[in-house]
Amino acid sequence: MQFDFDDSAPLYQQIADQLEEMIFSGGFDEESQVPSTTQLSQQLHINPATVLKGMNILVDKGLLEKRRGLGMFVKKGAQQKIMEQRKESFYNDYVKSLLVEAGKLGITKQHLLDLIERGEHDGTING
Repeated sequence: MQFDFDDSAPLYQQIADQLEEMIFSGGFDEESQVPSTTQLSQQLHINPATVLKGMNILVDKGLLEKRRGLGMFVKKGAQQKIMEQRKESFYNDYVKSLLVEAGKLGITKQHLLDLIERGEHDGTING
């Protein structure tokens, strides 16, 4: 398990983001146990409270669950939940601004669809 940290966000947020990515990409199967806060803090050489704060973000998002006396586990349906959240973020972060900019440029819906098809044919996107 590899974590990469930078100065872009607090460590606990980076831990949460990277654990979420591991869940999404299948690094942790649904209903499997994730390493304990102690294990992660020792491996990463950071404070256990920082690791716990990151893990609790995923608990609050409904991706991890605490099982008393056993540890943290990936919740069933976590990958699908992440997919749905990312699709919504994609819409909010990209599609809305694309439509606003297209409107400013006078690009019609049909022209926009033509541009998307052009991107598919150019190999820009996978269709």
